[in-house]
Amino acid sequence: MKNETLFKLSYGMYAIGVRNEEKVSACIVNTVFQVTNTPNTLAVSMNHDNYSHECIKKTGLFTVSVLSEDTPGTVIGALGFTSGRDTDKLVNIRHRVLEEGLPVIKENCCCWFLCRVINCAETPTHTVFIGEVIAGSDVAKGEPMTYDYYHKVIKGSAPKNAPTYQEPPRQSNEAESWVCTVCGYVYNDPDVPFEELPDDWVCPICGMSKSAFKRK
Repeated sequence: MKNETLFKLSYGMYAIGVRNEEKVSACIVNTVFQVTNTPNTLAVSMNHDNYSHECIKKTGLFTVSVLSEDTPGTVIGALGFTSGRDTDKLVNIRHRVLEEGLPVIKENCCCWFLCRVINCAETPTHTVFIGEVIAGSDVAKGEPMTYDYYHKVIKGSAPKNAPTYQEPPRQSNEAESWVCTVCGYVYNDPDVPFEELPDDWVCPICGMSKSAFKRK
């Protein structure tokens, strides 16, 4: 079987909020699903290397913010392609901190849930946390962003810790490719060479400047 077959499974775009003793943080995952409704429980798949994984293990709590199709790529880039261990990932993102001390995203969020871990399952690379929903939005708004929409419309890529990560395809056209060293976005517009982009141009995914790009 080719791994590409698995990409036909349905995924979404979710910001998982966490906290430790000193600060709040969040990361992007694509695998969140409802397990039961009596009580309401959600499952989240999280890579062992993620800082958020470490925080959930310590506190037993996490939030899920369901991102909408209107969520800018800069939000996904900030939360999905940097580590919360040494970065304040939420510094430029509108969010609120719940009474329990965990953040939820306000920037183009459809709805949110606060969960308490009641069980988990381990794999060699990921933990599947199963959490009981103990609070959440009264209403949902906007259209949830699917992983397919993220790739095809926003032209986003998956970080290496994502279960759906795949090597960027080789480009067959004559345009020179430049890759963002932060998020992996590849610029290869045949009509506008990278050198001719304005100095204030930024990566459409993570918002980094031209200086963060290198020739591929």
